[in-house]
Amino acid sequence: MKMSQLFVQTLREFPNDAEAISHKLLVRAGYIKKLANGIYTYLPLAQRVLTKISNIVREEMDATGAQEMLMPFVQPAELWQKSGRWNVYGKELLRCTDRHDNEMCLAPTHEEVVTSVVSDIVSSYKQLPLNVYHIQLKFRDEIRPRFGLLRGREFIMKDAYSFHTSQEDLDREYEVMGRAYTNIFKRCGLETRAVQSDSGAIGGSVSHEYMVLTDTAVGENDVFYCDECGYSANSNHAESFLPVEEVDGGFDEEKLVDTPNVKTIEELSKFLNVNENCILKAVAYIADSKPVIAMIRGDKEIEETKLLNALNALEIRPMENEEIAQFLNSCAGFISYRDVDTSKVRVLFDKSSKGMKNFVLGANIKDKHYVGSNLPENIDFVDISCVKAGEYCPVCKKPLKMTRGIEVGNIFQLGTKYSKPMNACYTDSEGQLKPYIMGCYGIGITRTMAAAIEKYHDDFGIIWPKEIAPYHVDVVPVNIDDEVQSKVAYDLYEKLNNLGIETVIDDRNDRAGVKFKDADLIGFPIRITVGKTISEGLVEFKTRNDGVVVKITPDEAIEKCQKILLN
Repeated sequence: MKMSQLFVQTLREFPNDAEAISHKLLVRAGYIKKLANGIYTYLPLAQRVLTKISNIVREEMDATGAQEMLMPFVQPAELWQKSGRWNVYGKELLRCTDRHDNEMCLAPTHEEVVTSVVSDIVSSYKQLPLNVYHIQLKFRDEIRPRFGLLRGREFIMKDAYSFHTSQEDLDREYEVMGRAYTNIFKRCGLETRAVQSDSGAIGGSVSHEYMVLTDTAVGENDVFYCDECGYSANSNHAESFLPVEEVDGGFDEEKLVDTPNVKTIEELSKFLNVNENCILKAVAYIADSKPVIAMIRGDKEIEETKLLNALNALEIRPMENEEIAQFLNSCAGFISYRDVDTSKVRVLFDKSSKGMKNFVLGANIKDKHYVGSNLPENIDFVDISCVKAGEYCPVCKKPLKMTRGIEVGNIFQLGTKYSKPMNACYTDSEGQLKPYIMGCYGIGITRTMAAAIEKYHDDFGIIWPKEIAPYHVDVVPVNIDDEVQSKVAYDLYEKLNNLGIETVIDDRNDRAGVKFKDADLIGFPIRITVGKTISEGLVEFKTRNDGVVVKITPDEAIEKCQKILLN
């Protein structure tokens, strides 16, 4: 490809609305262009990267015996109503009506469609197991799309669905998919960690996310892991071992004390001169329109996904001040489980509160707290707290570490979550109808591209892993009008392309500095510069990942490209 013909526009400045470095660089380097909030056009450079990622995915999925198909982007509401998700998925599901007044939606996922299709075709246990996948557009109407391709509204995903006659066979396929995912991301030049995670709106009993670990601020999730035993989990699923140790507030008796305008845990700790872990904090929520109080030790925080699961609820949000007064007859900063009608308000106690005694507690009275309180007997404790780095691994009891991660893939054991309500069944060996046991396996194609940039970049631009770079080599004649430089540059360009090495020649009549900056910004793994040193028979050979520049002959440059790129 000649740079003069490449459909690309590089920018001098980052876009004003971009936060993530991947978003900034994808726009500035001419990979994507914003069409609407959270919706982007993928320009030729991006399309080449996405095609390479997709082809790696196809090769690894095909190697497992999975079969590629393509399912519709627009789906009828009828299928979602049948599965029970039409009214509970949330506003991320973009609903619409066609000209015949049929309710439709833009697909955020394809569980309903694939279950319907397979149930119409596969009727016998002899046709199972089966794994089908597709690579398709998705749309989720995020309320606040941000970080470019990391949290857009329209995106490209590979999702696969497996169908089985037994849990044992699903377990087998789950492991097969896990190995395939490791291979896929390794081939994309990305090191990932499979972490235990929450299944979210997809559902199912077991799930893992594949995270690219990164130090960038836009790592979406805290990932907790143990170097000793290999335990790792997303923050919304992570557990820790907390020894039940007595935490004594030191008060001799329970009494009501004045705490004027003292609402936060920090303020209360200073006012009463007690440690934060001696305060039993109450956090009020509305879960599926019902009031809930979560009690937790003052130095800990609620993990809302855990709370959602503990309540078996679909949606949760903090209570408004008016609701606190209405449901709890209390006010923010002084809430307690005391004197609350538990037939109307559900109360949960986090496991962190188990060893507390003589602690500080809200009184449900403005400017008042109890000191010297103790828990009632026969409490069922649940895990609804955020894990902190340094707490102990639930498996081997060694300290947990924390890093940031970007989710690029996930795998779920769905069981019969979709097959049962949709009456999707096969006939077993005894002639009995049984619901399929299902698995689901997703990879964010566009997210993988963005995650690679989050992981690999510097102050000058993108540093693509060679496996997914849009082009491998950028040949730069310093002066395209110089006959010798131009001849050598075109000769290199043609020879490299003939060897299967995807090469660009920067034939623009621009200053060398402009060409060099664009090469670094776009992220070509190798740059070969043909300049004045060609009079000595030498070109400059630069590798983007380490910035090392050496002067070698054109033939040596070709050999070096083959060694780096084709091995």
